[in-house]
Amino acid sequence: MNVVVLGAGVIGVASAWFLREAGHEVRVLDRHATAGMETSFANGGQISVGHAEPWANPGAIRKILKWLGREDAPLLFRLRADPQQWFWGLRFLAECLPGRNRANAVQLLRLGLYSRATLRALRASSGIEYDHLERGILHFYTNAAELDASARTAAFMREFGSDRQVKTPAECIAIEPALAAMGARLAGGSYSAADESGDAYKFTQALADRCAQRGVRFDNGARIERIVAEGDHVSGIEVAGREPVRADAYVLSLGSYSPKLARPLGIRLAIYPAKGYSVTLPVKDRSAAWTVSLTDEAHKLVFSRLGDRLRIAGTAELTGYDASINETRCRAILNRTLELFPGAGDETHTQFWAGLRPATPSGIPYVGRTRYRNLFLNTGHGTLGWTHACGSGRALADIMGGRKPAVDFTFI
Repeated sequence: MNVVVLGAGVIGVASAWFLREAGHEVRVLDRHATAGMETSFANGGQISVGHAEPWANPGAIRKILKWLGREDAPLLFRLRADPQQWFWGLRFLAECLPGRNRANAVQLLRLGLYSRATLRALRASSGIEYDHLERGILHFYTNAAELDASARTAAFMREFGSDRQVKTPAECIAIEPALAAMGARLAGGSYSAADESGDAYKFTQALADRCAQRGVRFDNGARIERIVAEGDHVSGIEVAGREPVRADAYVLSLGSYSPKLARPLGIRLAIYPAKGYSVTLPVKDRSAAWTVSLTDEAHKLVFSRLGDRLRIAGTAELTGYDASINETRCRAILNRTLELFPGAGDETHTQFWAGLRPATPSGIPYVGRTRYRNLFLNTGHGTLGWTHACGSGRALADIMGGRKPAVDFTFI
């Protein structure tokens, strides 16, 4: 069948790839001149499966209250006269309950394991390159109580297939020698050896090129205005300055903007933009720079090595659709990096970036069917879009082809 995918981020492009692989004719619409120009452009770079906990957890409320008023807070709510923000926030509080948190974590882990395996198979078959490293992900702690809590979570997650193991400070330094600069501040860590890292933008660009080689059509510069529905089906897509686009089926993969197009159809998606920031700088001293992807639990920052570049990303700011760069928050990320890894990066060539992550209160994305028989969703992946892209895309192609996805996940 003919399928139109709305959105050319990593989720949309992965959807297009697996749909084409399944034999469908595929067309991708995106407002930018090329693929991967929004949330996929400069994210943290982690394929993070072993540490699958959603933001909504029993300890989140206490931390959010502690961070109120701090401009550099890891999670910052900028309260607005916005019903969608309040609706999302109330749903988030409900998902913090222990039972909901555990169920959501298991769902994310299962999808992550499937997605990582799918990515590896794609990489092996296509030879795609994107500065990837298979050296695991190490979360490090400066607080002993938080390390103990992580150990309990790790034991729970191992029951469902995670390889996450708690490590002593000495073991952490053996995994990533750059952590030696932390000295006595390092309390320990938790390590998932099977996890990976890589440049999501490079991946998205390269996969889009391979899609095009296989016949996928990319309509760049297409500003989508409306999804037109008639009865129980979608009849077309209105694009500014162009003729309506028509197909047999449609996939909504517009990240944080998905709710804006879904709402007029009577589909209410609990997705709210969570602005994240990243800092990228060249490697200055290889002996001081990390190669294993790291997460600083105290500041909720991720550190990835992308060839000769260092990428540090994190924080979440719920402030609507404002994608402007807050230099105070970026400077806080840079200062923490220089504090932990002095001399590692060349701060004179620093690049700041901000992007809107499509966050759901539970952390669980929308993948599957809608009330309209030919409209499908693949959106709302939050901070795990890069982690779950290949698995979500392949599963969606199965669903659209009438097949049962090979992963134990609750699709819509």
